[in-house]
Amino acid sequence: MNTNSFPTKSNLILAKNSLALARQGFELMDKKRNILIRELMQLINEASNIQNEINTTFNSAYLALQRANIELGIYNVEELSHTIPEENSIVIKQRSIMGTEIPLVEFENKRIKPTYSFYGTRLSLDEAVNRFNKVKELTIRLSMIENAAYRLANSIKKTQKRANALQNITIPNYTALSIEIQNALEEKEREEFTRLKVIKKMHCN
Repeated sequence: MNTNSFPTKSNLILAKNSLALARQGFELMDKKRNILIRELMQLINEASNIQNEINTTFNSAYLALQRANIELGIYNVEELSHTIPEENSIVIKQRSIMGTEIPLVEFENKRIKPTYSFYGTRLSLDEAVNRFNKVKELTIRLSMIENAAYRLANSIKKTQKRANALQNITIPNYTALSIEIQNALEEKEREEFTRLKVIKKMHCN
């Protein structure tokens, strides 16, 4: 038998303190869940906007590439594409939202300087390079947002599980235990009062 369930005043104080802590914990979990859900909804909206922008930019980039292929020839465009340097400025850091670590991607968002000669090329090639660079930037941002949304969703699920456990198990258990001990103590006090009255009556007689 759990000794903390014995009907003593100290156990009643312990049960009430535990109940207060459980209620406080539930309130904190509930606030955390609401904050995380609000952050997640913002990320979802932002991801949707970026995805739409990526689709539009991709379409315009491919149209510019098609024009460049026609004007310069596919082989020449392919050769010129090898002059564009590999992206190596991406740095992944972490930031915390209510204890949930989410990625923060940093990169040099600088204007690409042409790596090919203007002589013998066309404006369509410059447009294609600039638009595909924009797609790269948007894709980096989208990957960061989607990863953050995934982690927030997992954190919300865990927080919801803990809040449910507090609300449906821990709080009812300590509430019932407090009432049980309180009733038992009151019953003991009534019995003691009755016993003292009987003893007093016997002495008076």
